[in-house]
Amino acid sequence: MNKLGLFQNIRVYWLAFIVYWGIVLFGYDTGIGGGVVSQGYFKSHFGLTNPDGTANTKKSNDVSSNVVSVLQAGAFFGALGSAPISAWIGRKWSLFGWTVVFAVGAILQTVAGGSRGLGYIYAGRVIAGIGIGAISAVAPAYVSECSPKEVRGRITGLFQIMVAIGVMISYFINLGISLHIKSGPEVWRIPFGFQLVPAGILAFGLLTVKESPRWLASKGRLDDAIRNLAYMRRLTPDDERVRAEMAEIEAAIEEEREARKGLGLREAFFGKGNFIRFVIAVVIFLLQQWGGQNSVNYYAPQIFQSIGYSGTSNSLLASGIYGIVKVVATALFVFFLVDSLGRKLSLFISSMGMGILFFIIGALLKTYPPPTDPSAQPPPASKAMAAMLYLYVCFYSMGWGPLPWVYVSDIFPTRTRHYGLATASASQWLFNFVLSKVTPDMVTDLGYKIFLMFATINIGGMATFALAIPETKGRSLEEMDIIFGSVSADQRQADIARQERGGSRIYSSPRRNADADPSFAFHDINETTSERSIEQKV
Repeated sequence: MNKLGLFQNIRVYWLAFIVYWGIVLFGYDTGIGGGVVSQGYFKSHFGLTNPDGTANTKKSNDVSSNVVSVLQAGAFFGALGSAPISAWIGRKWSLFGWTVVFAVGAILQTVAGGSRGLGYIYAGRVIAGIGIGAISAVAPAYVSECSPKEVRGRITGLFQIMVAIGVMISYFINLGISLHIKSGPEVWRIPFGFQLVPAGILAFGLLTVKESPRWLASKGRLDDAIRNLAYMRRLTPDDERVRAEMAEIEAAIEEEREARKGLGLREAFFGKGNFIRFVIAVVIFLLQQWGGQNSVNYYAPQIFQSIGYSGTSNSLLASGIYGIVKVVATALFVFFLVDSLGRKLSLFISSMGMGILFFIIGALLKTYPPPTDPSAQPPPASKAMAAMLYLYVCFYSMGWGPLPWVYVSDIFPTRTRHYGLATASASQWLFNFVLSKVTPDMVTDLGYKIFLMFATINIGGMATFALAIPETKGRSLEEMDIIFGSVSADQRQADIARQERGGSRIYSSPRRNADADPSFAFHDINETTSERSIEQKV
């Protein structure tokens, strides 16, 4: 599709903005748990202190890991369960339903306290996790299916910006609580209750957006599909560019159905060209989780304490600055670099930068151990390590932060995309669960060695993986079949030409202003678009 003006894709950006409030929940929930548990009143109220009032490290680590990890456990099952429901009722309404599930969990967490102990928090985190896991699977598929290929990397990359914003908000809410509310159940009720704000924005915002054209086409609702596609592109349904894009979508769906008819789950996972996509989806998230970022994300206060930022307020302030740096770095990359550097190069540079900085942090921490006096100000070595963490998150944000979701959204065909995204998301949450469960004990037991471990994974695993995967930059979703060998380029071009000659039902109406309400009449047409349009799509 040609460049059609600054605001041509404004409706797609609006859809991404609304849908990704669910991803703010993702980031917020992953960042809030560690900070809440680190608050002194929370520890004393829920019995995480010794008789003399000092913190019980073993109990604190256990509860901290439980509060964070049970969310991931629920999210694992939510991500898996999202696939059949998303395929059945569509992307839009399945997202709405999962938002309601999440809200129930948020309410349970908020009312905990008094006679309602940690069990309410654990139960609420599990239920909220189910909602979050499903949202994390459906949201990128929804946005990717609605985005034109020229800006898909940028739009789907908004996912990670919203994650970073959610994490940053959680850090500063915890910091505000630490500074201004020293005791009382508000210490956890305000952070947990705030989850309902983005959940409400998502629920009401979904009422303003359209269903995915690709999902509608896969259900045989071609009239609705082309109407929604035209609306999102701000064109009329009889526009040549809309016809060409719709023909490509239909050609891909028809090929998939004919080649894999009646195969069910076997088709989804073992159809021609599919298995390698699932392998990539699982491995990319395995490496992302074990690259170190989420250990810092979930337990930022504890990580900064380990390098010398003593005291709750000091560590939370350092965490808040980390959150700001992450948001700014992610936004700069997504809007200015993601569609210029390409996926492979960005992932490789990101891996190398993260690994080198983690090696430096590990060496500094070994050479200059943090002070043991909790009232001491951070020494120069601790400030240097914090600066390295800030630089580290810049490298993370230019590659391994946003790009795994962009890449996985890129590679799956329409018919199996919801299974692919669900598998990827479930893998992410599974490895998240393991990592979040073991991180507090690793920080306590390994000390500087944890940074050396992550550095080795960054360079030895993630950088190598980045060089091995195919580039997807600037390719349409339908062209992924060609890249992964599901169909030949010649066959795809012939199928597109056949669809454009008469295989698709296209709307016809007098041309209208692109901003007008697209309530169009329609009929079948037999018209071949120019060779130029076909070549642009193949």
